[in-house]
Amino acid sequence: MTHLMNMGNLLRMARDTVSNPREGAETVLSLGLPRQALWLAFALVVVLSMLLGDLLYMLADLPQDGAMTGPLGASPLVMGLMQGAFLFLMAHAVTHVGRLFGGTGRFDEALALIVWLQFIFLCVQILQLFAVLVIPPMAGLITMLAVGLFFWLLVNFIATLHGFTSLGMVFVMTILSGFTILFVLSLILTLLGVTFEGPPV
Repeated sequence: MTHLMNMGNLLRMARDTVSNPREGAETVLSLGLPRQALWLAFALVVVLSMLLGDLLYMLADLPQDGAMTGPLGASPLVMGLMQGAFLFLMAHAVTHVGRLFGGTGRFDEALALIVWLQFIFLCVQILQLFAVLVIPPMAGLITMLAVGLFFWLLVNFIATLHGFTSLGMVFVMTILSGFTILFVLSLILTLLGVTFEGPPV
């Protein structure tokens, strides 16, 4: 497991996962990471993702209109908790929805794959930062490609986790689960008094 502490090895694993998502997922699952290590990695990718996201906004000079409003809306802590909650709910949805369809994956395995997925997208964020600094128009293209990559990896990860063979079925299940997660999060935010404000016309 010590080889995971080497960034070069992690980057090679990420590259191989993008090339062959099922094999990459199997590699992650074969590590059998303990729950304590999983939660530590979970917290780390959430914090790094927030920092890179804020840096990207500053470098790209993106407008802040449309951000959350309310007593907690401007808090970086709340944004971090939101992202953490989304990933946590995603891991649960991947586990339990998959099991409803006959899958055999466990929560710890789903959490490992979600953390790994988030690490890959940390690498994508770094590419976006580089594009913003060197070739700004490429940043938007990378974002669009990243959306497709996200669903492609997630669908393959779920199929590997639960032993499914139909990627089409997994994709539909993923979309339904995503809407459910967003609904739950929006309900929680509403109860906390946090709303989204669109840009001024």
